[in-house]
Amino acid sequence: MSETTQPQALPPSPPEAWEPMIRVARLARRPLDSFLRIEAASGILLLSAAALALLWANSPWRESYDRFWHLPLGIRLGDFVFERSLAWFVNDVLMAIFFFVVGLEIRRELHHGELSQWRRAVLPLAAALGGMLVPAALYLVFAGGPDVRAGWGIPMATDIAFAIGILTLLGKRVPPALRVLLLALAVIDDLGAILVIALFYSSGISFGGLVVAASGLLAILFMQRLGVRNKVIYLVPSVIAWGGIYAAGIHPTLAGVAVGLLTPVRAWLGLAGFQLGVRQELEHLATLPPAQVSTHALSESLRQIDLATREALSPAESLIEALHPWVAFGIMPVFALANAGVSLSATSLDPSVFAVASGVSVGLLLGKPAGVLLAIWATLRLRLGTLPAGLRFPHLLLLGLVAGIGFTMALFIAQLAFTEASRLSAAKLGVLASSGAAAFLAFLLGRLMLSPQPTADSARSADEAESATRA
Repeated sequence: MSETTQPQALPPSPPEAWEPMIRVARLARRPLDSFLRIEAASGILLLSAAALALLWANSPWRESYDRFWHLPLGIRLGDFVFERSLAWFVNDVLMAIFFFVVGLEIRRELHHGELSQWRRAVLPLAAALGGMLVPAALYLVFAGGPDVRAGWGIPMATDIAFAIGILTLLGKRVPPALRVLLLALAVIDDLGAILVIALFYSSGISFGGLVVAASGLLAILFMQRLGVRNKVIYLVPSVIAWGGIYAAGIHPTLAGVAVGLLTPVRAWLGLAGFQLGVRQELEHLATLPPAQVSTHALSESLRQIDLATREALSPAESLIEALHPWVAFGIMPVFALANAGVSLSATSLDPSVFAVASGVSVGLLLGKPAGVLLAIWATLRLRLGTLPAGLRFPHLLLLGLVAGIGFTMALFIAQLAFTEASRLSAAKLGVLASSGAAAFLAFLLGRLMLSPQPTADSARSADEAESATRA
């Protein structure tokens, strides 16, 4: 009678690791893991980075702030020299990854998300358009002069990280339908901002650069038709597309959007294929005695399991999962640190500077809520869309206020709109002040006007109590 082999427990750590050091690392990592699991964590990091930048730029060490971000970086190969500042690297290279993730999210929503069906997309589409057009119009009214008119695109943008962070802080007061509506609005808002940057904040377009960019994008499509699934290989044509768009005179971050929109959103194997592939390999290994399983056979099975794991999700979904933490907790806070440092003492008080700051502030703080609410009212009035169940006017007002938190995209457009230092500082001050005010008002409104949503258990208890009362 053969003996049954009992499975052994997995070892708690690698054989080379020192267990006391492993325990210390786990203790140190535990609070960080807990913090990163909070939805509002990205917004908290953004706020902290912006506050640090403001303090640094207005401290006795303010000169070091400018010196640090103007630190030259580059490469030299013989006579070829490419050198740019650290701030350029953040705004033009790292932010291309941010826009790549934005492009992935837009692609996903258009394929099987809130924007995949016209009936569901009408309301957030109208709200996003109203939330872009009204702030731009108010900026032109308040800023007025032709010398500062270029900033009209600044108050059009919504910062999704901060907006979701405020809704998260309100907890059960925010119904799920409002979160979905905000996400759909923010995706359309990002797409609108991308089009604005491409059409109105790019100048001196070079045809040769466009040819290079097109060759990179066509290479991506060609590799997809060949069935190339290794994501790392796509870095080469993506960099070519980035370089071509940069050489063309268009902001290179738009290359990230283009590559993101080309990324497939359909999984090769999916959940069923993953389950089948893993089951087959495990069953195959289970039929072999452990002593007869060679390294080659085990490696081949692991490769098949790795393929099933990698292809269970679509390339777009897996890239979003992989890159979103790096963007939310790395790139966006670094961008805020590099761009939110406005020296208050160096800001002049001439009329054009005041016009820029007031135009941005009014556009974000008043124009966004007004545009969102008017567009929703018109859509419902014309019976083009339907309001999700459970949403009332206070919810829509909250939606408009959190849409007025501009921050990341607004600061980014400000960099493109103004090259003169005092006007750029004024635009940044307007973005920071109005975004902070919109966040505070949204949180205050949510606390005062919205009641916590009943949970399933509490609703069931209430129904049972009502039935007992009637009995």
